[in-house]
Amino acid sequence: MSETSIPALLSHLGEHAKSIAVIGPGTGQKIYDLPQFTEAEVAQAIGKLRASQPTWASLEVHERAQVLLKLHDLIIEHSEQFIDLLAFETGKARIHGFEETAGAMNAARHFGKIAAKALRQHRVKSGAPTLTRNYVDYVPFGVVGVITPWNYPLALSALDVLPALVAGNTVVHKIDNQTALTALYLRKLAVEAGLPEEVWTIVVGDGAEVGNAITDSVDFVAFTGSTATGRLVAERAAKRLIGYSLELGGKNPMIVLPNANLKRAATLAIAAATGNAGQLCVATERVYVANSQIQEFLNELSAQVNNLAVGKSLLADKDLGTLTSKAQLERVQTMVNEAVSLGAKLVAGGQHNDIQGPYAYTPAVLSEIPAEAKLNRGEVFGPVLQVYGYETLEHAINAANDSEYGLNASVIGPVAEALVVAKQLQAGSVNINEGYRATFASMDSPMGGFKQSGSGRRNGNYGLLRFVESRAIGIADGLLKLPLRAKDYQSMKPLMFALSKILRRL
Repeated sequence: MSETSIPALLSHLGEHAKSIAVIGPGTGQKIYDLPQFTEAEVAQAIGKLRASQPTWASLEVHERAQVLLKLHDLIIEHSEQFIDLLAFETGKARIHGFEETAGAMNAARHFGKIAAKALRQHRVKSGAPTLTRNYVDYVPFGVVGVITPWNYPLALSALDVLPALVAGNTVVHKIDNQTALTALYLRKLAVEAGLPEEVWTIVVGDGAEVGNAITDSVDFVAFTGSTATGRLVAERAAKRLIGYSLELGGKNPMIVLPNANLKRAATLAIAAATGNAGQLCVATERVYVANSQIQEFLNELSAQVNNLAVGKSLLADKDLGTLTSKAQLERVQTMVNEAVSLGAKLVAGGQHNDIQGPYAYTPAVLSEIPAEAKLNRGEVFGPVLQVYGYETLEHAINAANDSEYGLNASVIGPVAEALVVAKQLQAGSVNINEGYRATFASMDSPMGGFKQSGSGRRNGNYGLLRFVESRAIGIADGLLKLPLRAKDYQSMKPLMFALSKILRRL
């Protein structure tokens, strides 16, 4: 990322009285100063978005969709710049930067392709055939607030901002301070693709101050982050009776079936635990293996962890990136160290790895974890695998479901058997012979969580229609007229009952 391009990207944010230092995960040093919005400045930005929304919404859906399809092509054209940016701001390995860039590209294409059909006015069945005709159309909310975290600043921005825009809303988008440049670059390309400057505004600042200012003023809010903060967003939105979607935390289990290939299962488990250095809401944290196979599985995990490719350069091809901040490193270390102090067995890894930078951490594999360890139930959000044994599959399924979270799960083994297990897991997505990518990469599959892992769904038609109000339109111009007086009712009743019986049989 060239230094000269940073001021150009930051210029969209404008001048502000306060700024903070952004620390690069590759060096632990300041990389630039980021302006910070106040509550009043957020309110002013939302006022401008509200004024420009009717003009944007007046365009035909296919016109708005063309912007997304052009953006899709620009993301491909500038994919290496995005991968550079993601490594620069998050410490992400390039393989994971590629995955994230592909996610944004797919989102632009998917919503650009489905919008016109999904949002078209369509006819629905009448409650009184021959008397009325009925239709449904869709109305954008107005101004949508999108709040995205630092771990996937490109993909999560695209998955929420783009469908909100193509639905006819304007968007105020709070991106985390750590990853403002990535989102600003996506917006820059969207403008190049034909998006009016005034329909997507990015703001940054204190999480509580800016986040609350957004939730208190917009017409719908889409939030991705922790379960604790998600509850606060939901409470604040509920007071105003506005809609919201929440994609929150996970404590994601993987069940390895007794007849699975253990070497392959270990490879999948490590990949699913170390994607983006484990800083991924759908990353695998818990693995359940048959008691008779657990030692062989642990040996395989240990060998593979020790064989991961690492390197300091942001341009290197490596299997593992670094954690993004000092706070993340301390969080992971604290949870692992506490579990070990209580008697957990550290099978592999679990050390600060200064080869890659100040916040790097060698993936940890643990077994025999005491029930009282926070690691057992709390989301780690780092490259940590907890391995548990099971006697029966019923035991494994019950253990996998024994969590307040229900975001993602996976099953490794023969597909027919894995499907039976998958349908018993309490999770918004279940992957077979994959950790998370089989569902995560499908733009047509709903993504969201059970239990405390969220509310609502992104992707597919679900992810688009959450940003609109549905409106029912009924037209009374049929061959017959709806009864208006008592005498009309008496003559109409036999006909209506007879018609209903006919419809029941059709």
